[in-house]
Formats: sequence, structure tokens, C-alpha cells
Amino acid sequence: MKPPIGRLAMRVEGDNWTAYWAKPGTMEGALWLGSIRLALVQSTERREAFIALMRDALEVLFAEKFGPVDSWETTPAPETERSGSA
Repeated sequence: MKPPIGRLAMRVEGDNWTAYWAKPGTMEGALWLGSIRLALVQSTERREAFIALMRDALEVLFAEKFGPVDSWETTPAPETERSGSA
């Protein structure tokens, strides 16, 4: 398994849930991928669909340079990144 080159970071920012690609362990230089209103992702099904869309987007963006994604590991955000509403 390849070492991680980055991660999909999901953050609450105001009334939105925002997806970023970020380097492991930091949000510095994170690449904004997309946002959705929190009201639209209250159901697990819609929340998972948004996450899947953002993962697909990352695979398209990085496929040529890094190859296919082997797996998506889900881990809680570091405490320093947990801000509630930014």
C-alpha cells in the first residue's frame, strides 16, 4: 500500500459542509473541492453521496499523476481541525 499523499477533509463552514484535499496532518495549502448546504446533507444517504462525489473528483484530478486510489480510509479529523462552524 502506498503512503498517503493527502486526504479528503470535510469541514463545517458557516451553513456549508466543505470538502478539501489536504496534505496529511495539516490544512495548510488545502485545495477547495466543493461545498454543499448543511441542510441538504442531514440524511446519511445524501451525506454519503456528497462524500462519494468528492472522492470521485479527487480520483479524476490525481489519477494521471498518482494512479488509482487503493482505498479510502476514514479517520476522525485531528482535534486542531475540529472547529464546529468556522
